[in-house]
Amino acid sequence: MPLVAREHGPEQAVAADEADAFYCGERRLGYWFYCVRPKRIEPREQGPAPQAQSATAQLEAVTAELRELKARAIIEPTPQNVTAYIRFQREQLDRASLFSDVWQRAIWQEPELDYTLERPVGTLAKRQWQDARAAERDTVMAHLGDRFGLFYFFAQTCGACEVMSPIVKAVADRWHLTVRAISTDGGPSRHFPQYTVENGQRPRMGLEPKITPALVLWDSEAGRAIPIGYGVLSADELQDRIFLLTSKETGHDF
Repeated sequence: MPLVAREHGPEQAVAADEADAFYCGERRLGYWFYCVRPKRIEPREQGPAPQAQSATAQLEAVTAELRELKARAIIEPTPQNVTAYIRFQREQLDRASLFSDVWQRAIWQEPELDYTLERPVGTLAKRQWQDARAAERDTVMAHLGDRFGLFYFFAQTCGACEVMSPIVKAVADRWHLTVRAISTDGGPSRHFPQYTVENGQRPRMGLEPKITPALVLWDSEAGRAIPIGYGVLSADELQDRIFLLTSKETGHDF
């Protein structure tokens, strides 16, 4: 029967040591009587747990791997290199497709995330939105004449002005906007026979001094100029710009 020393106190420990000396020393009973005591294993100090790699780092690693495989396939276009690049690229395409699918499903189920409810892209919904937008624009434009007017800068030698002048006149006549036509080269305009010659108005309004045609809204209540644009604009585009500049705050129409 094996002898195992138990620690019950000083007297028991001395007796156990004497027994060990008799059985293990004199009689040499050896391994099976636990004469060779096992070494105590000291617990290892555990270092800090490894931090999980961030999603950004993982994505950068994927991008780097894709670039490396592509470069290798181009520099050394062996079947193995090209195949490795195609396989890895296909994996990333599948991942992107999954992301796109989940994105679309999330938008369907969370209406506050669906931007197309504000700016439709479908044919039927977009037509309805455009009709509502045009009605809102026309309502605003109908009341602008009491507060706003137009400065129209043109030149007799400007070919674009010959196209833009009748558009400006048509829009102004429709919405009863007063137009002050200003010739930048002193020449006349057949669409605006009552014109004046420029004497430094454009720089004071913050306009580029050499570009014609140029349009500016004048806010009579605030006493300030609001540049609309340069070059040839369609009637719809001109009306849309006037509508936005006079009724929509910056950052509230997108």
